[in-house]
Amino acid sequence: MSAARRNADSTTAPAGRAADRTQAPPRRPAERGPQIRPSIDGGVPALQRELGAHGRETVRRLLEAGLAEFDEAGLQAARVEDIVRRANTSHGTFYLYFANKDDLFRTLLRDALVDMSNIADDFPVVTSNEAGRTALRRWVHSFADTYAAHATVIRILSQADVVGENVFGDGLLLLFRVAEAMTQGMTAADGSPAGDGLHTEHAELTAVACLMMLERVNYLMSAAEVHLPREEMIDRITAIIYAAFRS
Repeated sequence: MSAARRNADSTTAPAGRAADRTQAPPRRPAERGPQIRPSIDGGVPALQRELGAHGRETVRRLLEAGLAEFDEAGLQAARVEDIVRRANTSHGTFYLYFANKDDLFRTLLRDALVDMSNIADDFPVVTSNEAGRTALRRWVHSFADTYAAHATVIRILSQADVVGENVFGDGLLLLFRVAEAMTQGMTAADGSPAGDGLHTEHAELTAVACLMMLERVNYLMSAAEVHLPREEMIDRITAIIYAAFRS
């Protein structure tokens, strides 16, 4: 894995075993206040100055227009001309806030990376009981919601030849951060007698494999031409991840 440059950012044991050990309760996602999106201050040109309400509104319109163009045409085929037409503004205005379409994409990516980083921070301690399974399903559901919110950006991010090595590296580092959080959350309740069924020997590899499955299923669910039963898929993914660590 290549070194990645960080983007600039402004602003359940079975019931019979319950008495064998004291298990930590599943960790609930941390409460957060109103979130300020990293993209609110725009791209490279806009970051050189303080934006007022009007400037931030223009940034929002351009980001929405850019995201729609990337979704329809892809990053390579999208044109600044089409973005400004969709945003009902001018080329001159566009370049006040973004250096080019790649700068606009990287600005959208900042939001996706922050939200996926929060997903990593929110992975629960998955205990060997129904509470642990429920906490895991809640996290899988949250992952699916976050993926859906940034599906266009994540799909483009998966194409290393399109986005460039540095940007792809940021996404890859985050992938391994989520896998690390998954490993810790799935094994944090370890310490039980042998035979409990918790598989920790290759936990990191298991987490990476589960995460890749999770990402690919969400990729398919986000594709307009593929129709999968979302809640049923979340149930199945939860069961597979749980079983991968516990017999």
